[in-house]
Amino acid sequence: MKLFYYISFSLLMLAGHSAKAQQVDSIFFHLYTDSLKKGVHNYINVDGKLSNGRWQPLTAKELNFSCSAGKFQGNSLIIDSSFKDSAVTVKAILKSNPQVWKEVVIYMKTHDTVERLKTMDEVLQGGSAPARRRKRNFN
Repeated sequence: MKLFYYISFSLLMLAGHSAKAQQVDSIFFHLYTDSLKKGVHNYINVDGKLSNGRWQPLTAKELNFSCSAGKFQGNSLIIDSSFKDSAVTVKAILKSNPQVWKEVVIYMKTHDTVERLKTMDEVLQGGSAPARRRKRNFN
C-alpha cells in the first residue's frame, strides 16, 4: 500500500512538473499611444512572448521598470508637469530572468489639445444640435 502511494505521488509530481507554466523568452512594448503626456498616468503596456509562441501581458508583478524621468506606479508612468525634455527612456526587466529586458524611447506630447467637457450649465443653456428638416410628402 505504501508503494502505491509513493508511485501515485511520484506520477502526480511528474505530471505537475510537465504542466509547468511556459517561460517568457522575450518582451515587447506595445504602447497605446505614440507620446507621453505630462501630469497623467501613461500606461506602459509590455507583453511577454512565451516559449510556446503565445503572448502574455506583463505587469509590475513580473517586471522591474526604470525610466530617465518620472516615476512608476505599477505599469503607469507619471511625468511631472515641469518636465522639459522631448523624450523619456523606459526600460523593463523581467524579474524572473534579468537577462530578458527591453528599452524604448518614448517622446513627449508637444501640443496640448485637451478637450474640455461642457459644464452642466453649458449643456442646459444650449449647445444642442440644430434640428433636422423633415422631408415633406405631398401625396
